[in-house]
Amino acid sequence: MTTRDWGDFVLHHGDCLAVLPTLPADSVDAVVCDPPYHLTAARPGGRSEATRGAVMQGFMGMKWDGGDVAFRPETWAEVLRVMKPGAHLMAFGGTRTYHRLACAVEDAGFEIRDTIAWVFGSGFPKSHNGAWGGTALKPALEPVVVARKPLVGTVEANWLAYGTGALNIDGCRILAADAPEGRTRHGGGVPGNGSSYELPDSHGEMPAGRWPANLIHDGSDEVLAAFPDAPGQLAAARTDGAGKFGNVYSPMAYQGEHEPRNDAGSAARFFYCAKASKKDREGSSHPTIKPTELMRYLVRLITPPGGVVLDPFTGSGSTGKAAMLEGRKFLGIEREAEYVAIAERRIAKALLGDAAELFA
Repeated sequence: MTTRDWGDFVLHHGDCLAVLPTLPADSVDAVVCDPPYHLTAARPGGRSEATRGAVMQGFMGMKWDGGDVAFRPETWAEVLRVMKPGAHLMAFGGTRTYHRLACAVEDAGFEIRDTIAWVFGSGFPKSHNGAWGGTALKPALEPVVVARKPLVGTVEANWLAYGTGALNIDGCRILAADAPEGRTRHGGGVPGNGSSYELPDSHGEMPAGRWPANLIHDGSDEVLAAFPDAPGQLAAARTDGAGKFGNVYSPMAYQGEHEPRNDAGSAARFFYCAKASKKDREGSSHPTIKPTELMRYLVRLITPPGGVVLDPFTGSGSTGKAAMLEGRKFLGIEREAEYVAIAERRIAKALLGDAAELFA
């Protein structure tokens, strides 16, 4: 195992099963990772000359996608150990094997809090449609398990003691261009900049932007076409529990009357859009790289400002790059030497810009 320490980020070259036990307990504020999906299938080769007659294992034949490290409860038990009480974990999974990932995370002692659907339009079917039909659907989403290390006491007590346990709702609201003037975020600041990490205040003003959802999309034409047109808020928000749904829902937490938005358009506007930049793959040859905006959003949602985010499966460094851009600290572990070098360059550039070349 070798380690490079840049101050704001530390990168370990080694197997996570060997590195994690060396890290101190209760030291990490969040975990955002994209572990192997283990799409292992032993079968005779592929359609290309390079793979014909070979035994393929893992995604695109990548050896690192074989095995079962992400399906072992002991892997996630070590991750749990290094996390602070109440810290959140987000881990991507494949639609065919996600259930094994989620079970391993839960068996390790985490509380499963939710599942985020990352919906995209760039997938392509990996099946030939013959006279008998096909064998696979076109991939258009990847699930993300959202889990939390058990709290010590209440959410508020845990947050006061460790700075973890709550989601950064105000820093991750879906911006609404139609929000009337005067609607400000609780805690102040600009929506989306991650400056507020406060517990809810039932007497605050109506925040600007919509509550983040467990669906995120890439804004592609293919995805947008799947959303129907939908009107926004049509009636004034009430706080007295009266009105059409007064006997179903409790009064709103925010004080005062709020006028309807009277907006319209695609329902896609209700969900965060993480567009992929043309530069997302710059300097990376990793086949499963995620959009920078998506990773920034996830880091911002669960990592308190200045906190440490861990990625035990760093790959080409997308989580680390996002952490630097969001003003967090990063702790990464990567087994493959090829990707360690790529990750270090990408993360250092996000931290220092072009000046990173001087410290390579």
